[in-house]
Amino acid sequence: MEAWEFGSTVRRWRDRIPPDVVGIPHGRRRRAAGLRREELATLAGISVDYLTRLEQGRATAPSEQVVEALARALRLSDGERDQLFVLAGRSAPGHGVIPTRLAPSVQRLLDRFEGIPVVVYDAAWNLLVANAPYDALMGPTAEPHGRERNAVWRNVLGTGSRARATAQEHDELVAGLTADLRSTVARYPDDARLRKLVAELRAGSPRFDELWETMAGPPTTEQSRHKIIDHPLVGPIAIDCDTLVVAGDDLRIMVYTAEPDTEDAERLQLAIVLGTQSLVGDPETN
Repeated sequence: MEAWEFGSTVRRWRDRIPPDVVGIPHGRRRRAAGLRREELATLAGISVDYLTRLEQGRATAPSEQVVEALARALRLSDGERDQLFVLAGRSAPGHGVIPTRLAPSVQRLLDRFEGIPVVVYDAAWNLLVANAPYDALMGPTAEPHGRERNAVWRNVLGTGSRARATAQEHDELVAGLTADLRSTVARYPDDARLRKLVAELRAGSPRFDELWETMAGPPTTEQSRHKIIDHPLVGPIAIDCDTLVVAGDDLRIMVYTAEPDTEDAERLQLAIVLGTQSLVGDPETN
């Protein structure tokens, strides 16, 4: 297929998505009914420049990961997703590979968490999608690219997150993520991207390599984890982070809440307001 056909299809589907459907507030100066280019890029976790080149047919052969991310952001049906892979000259990922597809039923579930910070990871802890309240609480998820979108990588070799942790708590977090990743490798032994991630982590971190060699048994999954988020504008926020596992799709949905009628709940709400209000009323760019 010609690159322009892939790009024009993405642009056409972008134009049909109302911003409020994906949690983006309407602005009074907004002219287009659909998503702006930078909004789709943010939702898909790719750069605006790359999306521009894709839509204009100047970038060819997008990776499976990019196609899947665009399909999620555009809320495509299964048939449309398959069509997008065909236009990209690729086959949709099959069995033996970590699923990154958000089924419509899962998306409907996420939509019910309006105003609540939510982020979704795949079985290898790659960030798939996050809503605007999550970005407001934890920082923009459109900025990290490549390995920085992987939670294991961030905590082992990267910059971590806004969540406060002692040295012992961080070590326990890394141990838990390592055990979970080992379990994922056992379920998806043919996933080349997963094998490459593990190899890079082992080469880059002696501690991770030691844990990988010595850890045995299934991972211990915490159903709820209390955290303190050091927010740069409103200060520390004590929250509960609950992880919901979508068994059939092997996804991790993390939901952040504060105890009602507390100072932390007020700070969380203020952080969300401060982080999302800039989206309202911005002049449109395409």
